[in-house]
Amino acid sequence: MTLKDEIVKAIQTVYDPEIPINIWEVGLIYEVSVADDGAAHVLMTLTSPNCPVAESLPAEVKEKVATVDGVTSAEVEITWDPPWDPEMMSEAAQLELGFY
Repeated sequence: MTLKDEIVKAIQTVYDPEIPINIWEVGLIYEVSVADDGAAHVLMTLTSPNCPVAESLPAEVKEKVATVDGVTSAEVEITWDPPWDPEMMSEAAQLELGFY
């Protein structure tokens, strides 16, 4: 398993408190990159700019990524482009929420 895979696995332990599905499956993570020196960068979004966990959710992602063995630093960047849409959820998440 690569370092990026381990980071994704850690991110999959973070849940949106309003939805019983991890944020990876919800589609909030747009990109995970890891530099040769172990520096991790996560590009993510939130379901809306007014999201009640706008402060705590990115901090939780950063904390989880930073604990992965081999990660030397963790940075989480929030983006609104493209805006999150329910179509970004995995099929499993859409099924869980009754979108199918």
